[in-house]
Amino acid sequence: MSTSVIDPSARVEAGAVIGEGVTIGPFCTIGPNAKIGDGCRLVSHVNVTGHTSIGARTVIYPFASLGTPPQSLGYKGEPTRLEIGADNDIREHVTMNTGTVADRGVTIVGNSCFFMVGSHVAHDCVVGNKVIFANNVLLGGHSQIGDNVVFGGGVAVRQFVRIGEGAMIVGLSGVRADVIPFGMAHGPLANLVGLNVVGMRRRGLSKSDVHRVREAYQALFFGEGEFRVRLDKVEASYASDDLVKRIIAFIRAGKRPLTMAVHRNEAGEDT
Repeated sequence: MSTSVIDPSARVEAGAVIGEGVTIGPFCTIGPNAKIGDGCRLVSHVNVTGHTSIGARTVIYPFASLGTPPQSLGYKGEPTRLEIGADNDIREHVTMNTGTVADRGVTIVGNSCFFMVGSHVAHDCVVGNKVIFANNVLLGGHSQIGDNVVFGGGVAVRQFVRIGEGAMIVGLSGVRADVIPFGMAHGPLANLVGLNVVGMRRRGLSKSDVHRVREAYQALFFGEGEFRVRLDKVEASYASDDLVKRIIAFIRAGKRPLTMAVHRNEAGEDT
């Protein structure tokens, strides 16, 4: 059993739960409702407040602030939560807020994510596993981010937007509408410009897998007829293809139609 090490200059309030083998460095502040999982390391000057839980082996760098109240005019001090999973890397000046009672009441971050300097996760967001945030990525409230999504630097995501698994958002894009799984979005208003082929291959998908998804993508967004008709045709044609089925299911689960402009390979999709 490993003993935790807490620097004398850190302030850990009564009621906080500190796991085994935790390192809390100089000038950190831990609130009374915080839970720090086994093996976590808070380098220095880290603020953990509110009803916040942090999973095992997460590393948090100076001036990150986790569990502060939501930036919502409707918030009235309710005991909402922030839940962060295991094995995350949270760099300097990252901020994450708790949820609101107007939604699920909790902000959720998965496992093995990398949050680079200045990233922000707003109230009621859900972030999947193995998501990468480059510097200064901003999520608006209620956003939903799938597994293995990659954000380039300076991306801003509008409230209530969903981004499907395996998508890539090119740096300095402003995402105003849902992005399909494995999609690539680019530009000031984040047009859909193709598929994240590089990311698909890095995840171990075969050339035939990528080829089928590309065929379905072309039929879905550049085929003849109304979009809803094309959606039905692609769903029927690729009924046995799990990857395409994920894209179809994502689109059908949306509470509003896809409104993102679609361009052909504008961001240089790897063919």
